[in-house]
Amino acid sequence: MEKALRVYGEVLRLVRRLPEDTRPYYAKYARENFVNYRDVDAGDPGALDELFRRAYNHSIWVLNKYSVEESAARKLKEICLG
Repeated sequence: MEKALRVYGEVLRLVRRLPEDTRPYYAKYARENFVNYRDVDAGDPGALDELFRRAYNHSIWVLNKYSVEESAARKLKEICLG
């Protein structure tokens, strides 16, 4: 749970780097996704690792879409991919 909160917080920090008019959409999108997966079995590390990997990969895609340097997601990569 603690790692998931760290990932969520870092995703929201990355949202602040996006163009101002896109931030509300991506902040809401991130929240909805984290809420949708809150019932994932915390005892299944494979499932959690897959979700963290997807969160990182999707974040990179969005950053690239808006020409934000991938290096901005360095901390998220450390958290998600270890």
